Amino acid sequence: MSEVEFKGLTVKKEEDFSEWYTQLIQKADLADYSVVSGCIVFKPYSYAIWEKIVQIVDKQLKARGIKNAYFPLFIPERLLTKEKTHIEGFSPEVAWVTHAGNTKLEERLAVRPTSETIMYDSYAKWIRSWRDLPLKLNQWNSVVRWEFKHPVPFLRTREFLWNEGHTAFATKEEAEVECNDILNMYCTILKEYFALHSSLGKKTEKEKFAGAEYTLSCEMFMPNGKSIQGPDSHHDGQNFAKAFDITFLDKEGKKQYVWQNTWAITTRMIGVLIAVHGDNKGLVLPPELAPTQVVIVPILFKNKEELVMTAAKEIEKQLKGMSVYLDDREYSPGWKFNEWELKGVPVRIEIGPKDIENNQVIVLRRDNNKKIAVKQKDLSKYIALLLKDIQASMLENSKEVFTKNTVKAKDFPSLVKAIKNKKLVKAFWCEKRDCEDLIKYKTDGAKILHIPLDQPKTKGPCVYCRHDGKVEVLIGKSY
Repeated sequence: MSEVEFKGLTVKKEEDFSEWYTQLIQKADLADYSVVSGCIVFKPYSYAIWEKIVQIVDKQLKARGIKNAYFPLFIPERLLTKEKTHIEGFSPEVAWVTHAGNTKLEERLAVRPTSETIMYDSYAKWIRSWRDLPLKLNQWNSVVRWEFKHPVPFLRTREFLWNEGHTAFATKEEAEVECNDILNMYCTILKEYFALHSSLGKKTEKEKFAGAEYTLSCEMFMPNGKSIQGPDSHHDGQNFAKAFDITFLDKEGKKQYVWQNTWAITTRMIGVLIAVHGDNKGLVLPPELAPTQVVIVPILFKNKEELVMTAAKEIEKQLKGMSVYLDDREYSPGWKFNEWELKGVPVRIEIGPKDIENNQVIVLRRDNNKKIAVKQKDLSKYIALLLKDIQASMLENSKEVFTKNTVKAKDFPSLVKAIKNKKLVKAFWCEKRDCEDLIKYKTDGAKILHIPLDQPKTKGPCVYCRHDGKVEVLIGKSY
């Protein structure tokens, strides 16, 4: 294979985030644009990350007794319109199938924007007695939401991948326990695997999921000063149960409506991962989600090729149990260094003739680009510890960035100033819808993201109207 010019990123993240992000997803071989507006191609590298996410989440769900199922992609219009607030929330985004070939369908079919309505038609048939509860199902699929102006690969696309859990319980207490447990599960996954810090909180009535009684969410900070919502968990109360007549006979033989939850994590999180951790050389992947954790790059010299390759293969064997790739392609070491830095592989091991003489290798950690010489006999133990340290350091950095970019505002002018400076803002709110609307209008789009679960003991006046503040909220511009 002949040498080719390596083409890395040509812009800096801090100078032009949008262009940096666009270049990175393409040059790191994560995604490609498709001929369908607002839809992307998930290339093998990004899909491998998604497969890891699926594996991690699915294991947690199964441990909670949640089973996987699959329901149709198409939803008859009469089902989609059964729950009024639900359809009002989704109607601008629904894509409709109206024809089969040249024949007009008698009833329009929605292309799944979310599955509540198609699933709950079945739940109403399956649930008869308290013995049928809880019913806890999840499905892995794609959904289509058509209405938006500015698609951003991974972060905001018309079709995306996710899990959607739909559970039904005999009591409100059981449902609410699960709703909180699932949010904490997602938050723990963000910490331990994505190395991402997030704020946990409850959405306002205005911002909650359409059809839910309330929504709990994880909110994160992006390098361009915007927030982005991550995984969420919705307590739907009995709204859908009443719309779809999902009832059961309790132990006393009385007819009751079930209590329900829905919850999800999406491929949006791949975009968050890229944006938060990436640098001016490319991706920086946390070891727990990296498709390749360690890459070995042999430094070949004439008449020394066999010696170096033998040593490199021994190192590969030594690191058994880790995700390791031995790069023996016919490119220069420098070209390979640049490519693997662009792709964000957590650890790179370099070995050449001089290293063999010294019984060592050179190890580079991608998160801070520091190099160190490590004795070959210590390598396996060293790399295992290094991967853990990288994971922990990336989480700490994410938390530090979130904290440094979150400020408190005691009055509206300081809120406006903070939003202009691309900060997240904590402020008190009176819980009145008028104030919520005016905050968004007068800050040119910043909104109440959620009400953090961790509330201060003492309250202050509402940041807008100056009346008594009931809760502290997180405010910011968002995707």
